[in-house]
Amino acid sequence: MQKHSRPSYGYPNLIGLVFALAGAILFSAKAIVAKLLYREGIDAVSLIALRMLLAAPFFVAVAFWTWRQLPALSARDFFRITLLGLLGYYLSSFLDFLGLQYISAGLERLILFLTPSFVLLFNIGWFKQRVTPRQWLSLGIAYCGIVLVFWHDLQIGGQHHVVLGSTLVLASAIAYALYLVFSGELLQRVGTLRLVALAMSVSCMACLLQYAVLRPFSTLFNQTLPVWGLSLINATLCTVFPVFLTMMAVARIGASNASQAGMVGPVSTLFLGFWILTEPITPLQLLGTALVITGIFILSRNNSRLGIVNTK
Repeated sequence: MQKHSRPSYGYPNLIGLVFALAGAILFSAKAIVAKLLYREGIDAVSLIALRMLLAAPFFVAVAFWTWRQLPALSARDFFRITLLGLLGYYLSSFLDFLGLQYISAGLERLILFLTPSFVLLFNIGWFKQRVTPRQWLSLGIAYCGIVLVFWHDLQIGGQHHVVLGSTLVLASAIAYALYLVFSGELLQRVGTLRLVALAMSVSCMACLLQYAVLRPFSTLFNQTLPVWGLSLINATLCTVFPVFLTMMAVARIGASNASQAGMVGPVSTLFLGFWILTEPITPLQLLGTALVITGIFILSRNNSRLGIVNTK
């Protein structure tokens, strides 16, 4: 009698999905932790310096490991990785944390969530990519959602603060979109793990150098216990862990599926903000969030090149 093998129930795919969801939720918690750190009295310069100080050993260790295991990079590649690290992880993260001082965590995550749409717009401008009516529709839906949430925040916060904060976070999303556009060819040659580890190592050095230029470096270590604790959470649970969880998810289920699983991010930020920060949740905010997620979902489904995974 022939023996039948047990059917596969796709456990690797299930594990990949769990990794993608966990990575998205942990990434989204970054805004919550940053808000808590601001309540402790530190500013964006100190916040990002502490984050990178504590995350640096992990990324430098991975960069060193890839250096030993993989073929050497050319000077041109190192130069490009340095520029990409400064653009995609230093500048983008710093602008994001600056903006978070003025707007809600929910609005911040939704603006960052528009990154795939900016990648598409850059591809249209530089690479003359053709855009389908469905893609234009997805952009319209997503941007209508952002307008609703932005208008909602204007009603409950100071107009100047909301405009300033939104502009800074929008600049952050654009900077990260540029990083994604210009890292495409290099990513295929160098590999995701190596590129992210090296680019993040560059960002760590830039953030610490920025602190040293703006104030005495020794003052970075004069922090309270709550600040150190929250910074450790920010560096590990909200930075290092989600980066590697997302990479493992991409290896198992692909960038497009991992990107779609990452759509849980704005929702988790909204409810974490309500639970931890007591930020209000209103029907208008839920409607705007739903429109943004719907628009980006349609966009990512329509173009596999926009299966973008956030590793910032």
